[in-house]
Amino acid sequence: MPSIRAFAKSMQVSKSTVVEAYERLAAEGGIRSRPGSGFYAAGSLAPLSLAEIGPRLDRAVDPLWISRQSLEAGDDMLKPGCGWLPASWMPQAGLRRALRTVARAADISLADYGTPLGLPPLRQLLARRMAGYGIEASPDQIILTESGTQAIDLLCRFLIEPGDTVLMDDPCYFNFHALLRAHRAKVVSVPYTPSGPDIDLFAQALAEHHPRLYITNSAIHNPTGAVLSPVTAHRLLKLADQSDLTIVEDDIFADFEHAPAPRLAAFDGLNRVVHIGSFSKTLSASVRCGFIAAPRDWIEGLTDLKIATTFGGGRLAAELVLTLLKDGSYRKHMELLRARLARAMGETSARLKSIGIAPWIDQPAGPFLWCSLPDGVDAAEVARRALADNIVLAPGNAFSLSGTASRFLRFNVAQCADERIFRVLEAAIAR
Repeated sequence: MPSIRAFAKSMQVSKSTVVEAYERLAAEGGIRSRPGSGFYAAGSLAPLSLAEIGPRLDRAVDPLWISRQSLEAGDDMLKPGCGWLPASWMPQAGLRRALRTVARAADISLADYGTPLGLPPLRQLLARRMAGYGIEASPDQIILTESGTQAIDLLCRFLIEPGDTVLMDDPCYFNFHALLRAHRAKVVSVPYTPSGPDIDLFAQALAEHHPRLYITNSAIHNPTGAVLSPVTAHRLLKLADQSDLTIVEDDIFADFEHAPAPRLAAFDGLNRVVHIGSFSKTLSASVRCGFIAAPRDWIEGLTDLKIATTFGGGRLAAELVLTLLKDGSYRKHMELLRARLARAMGETSARLKSIGIAPWIDQPAGPFLWCSLPDGVDAAEVARRALADNIVLAPGNAFSLSGTASRFLRFNVAQCADERIFRVLEAAIAR
């Protein structure tokens, strides 16, 4: 490369401008500095393969299919099958204000590790929030994690060994399947109804398989939008007590509720129910902050395991979440968000019904509609056709261990504003 002095002269810019340009190129790996010799172009990049551009249409529709397609999608992709809200629906102004506040915090908040349990003021605030759902948890029973997914991973490391049996809802959140596969657990599924798991089949699964763990959503169920009824919750906990079953209650959609649903952790008192949550769906997927509320005598072991796997945890994210929860902006954001989701739910439901796609539950709270396609239409095939048109859908068997949801799709109503989605769906169904 030309010397800094020569390049500045030929381009008629200052030497500092060239220095900055060279520093940026070096940081990106485009050029290399050799002290005393100058700057040299780095090795050329590998040739671009056109086959690697665009969505993978041949990938099997497995529990990771939707995640990979959604996370890898470019800005030109529509994502009615993804599990998060559009960035424009998030509290951007509040996030920027909180970032400025945290940036003025003490140096320790910006640069040091967090404590093993996590930021004490945030744990105190979470304890008060859980009390609103009837869950009694002291701050020293709460551990902050990087996300809800990490919370479940930590609990699986703590509670099960390879080969242990875990009960799941059918359908259920597809990443539960993927995570348990990574832990080499044996997974048994129980059909889910509009009021919770089928209790008779749940009891049968307990008797036949003797599972160690059951993972579920008790408030807004993913993907169905169903809500656990008090009667089902009571019978479920009675069966769990008789079978020495531990329940992990994933409550990350709690703040989408219009009216509070029964919480297993509230009925159980954090005896054999572990309660987890996060703010990735309501606040920001980039701010990784979740939590576990667990029995008091588990905390020491979970803390050691957290240190072994993540060491100190994300203090900066916890400070940011605390700032947003304390200044009132999060509460106002959720009030507006629930109203906006309710409108989108009505509009999306009506549009889907008009082309022959039927919601399983009418007008549920939260972002999800679990819908059945007309007889003879396979959701995975519809999803592959839609992917060719730059639309990511969520086919039902990605959520179903038994493979009995081939006619179902999960829709995220917050991602369904574009009319192209319904035109492509209508055409795919008509084939």
